[in-house]
Order: sequence, then C-alpha cells, then structure tokens
Amino acid sequence: MERHELESLLTGDDEASVTALATLRSGATYWVGDRAQPAGQHAGVFNHRLQRMRMHGLEPLGLDRAVQLLRDHDGLIRTGLIDSPDRTWTTLLFLTEDTNTLLACAGWPLPLIAKPPL
Repeated sequence: MERHELESLLTGDDEASVTALATLRSGATYWVGDRAQPAGQHAGVFNHRLQRMRMHGLEPLGLDRAVQLLRDHDGLIRTGLIDSPDRTWTTLLFLTEDTNTLLACAGWPLPLIAKPPL
C-alpha cells in the first residue's frame, strides 16, 4: 500500500485517526499485512491486550472502540502498523480485506528504551 493511499483512509475525526494521520505525515514507517483473518479473532486478542494495558495504567487511544467495531464486523480484516519516526508512538490499523476501508485504529506510546553507552 502506498503512503498516499493509507493517508486517504485516515479521514476520521476521532483522536486515534487524527494522531495516526499526523504521525504518518511526519515521516513514520508503516506496514500493512498481506494476510486477512476473521475480525472476531482480533477482537478477542485486542480486548485481552486492552485489559492488560489498563492494568498497567495505560489507556490506549481508540482501542476500546476498535475492539467493539471488530466484534460487529463479520468479514476478514488486515492489520497494519504506523510507528513514529522517533519510536515513541505506534498506531495499530484494522482494514477490510481489500484494504479499501479503515475499520478502526488505536494508538499508544512505546516504552522508552535506553541506548547503551558508546
């Protein structure tokens, strides 16, 4: 998927979509998977991850909404990622099987990893 195609899908006014678009336009790296899987499988996995993040005091942008939208979607989906250039933020994308529609996205900060001394 070309960058401009992904940008054109990030049209939502929710905070996760707005942040994802800004991150992508800032030169972020991105990836969209080739394999599609049932939305229900992703809903279960990411509901569990949401609960684990909350246990650790992290409230990811849009993940609660994404889980609900995945539960309501009957088809296959593809996932993707957008990682900020400074590696401080990641966005998870849920796209229809044909990648023509963004179903949902969610984002959260990445843990800072200390660089080893030179």
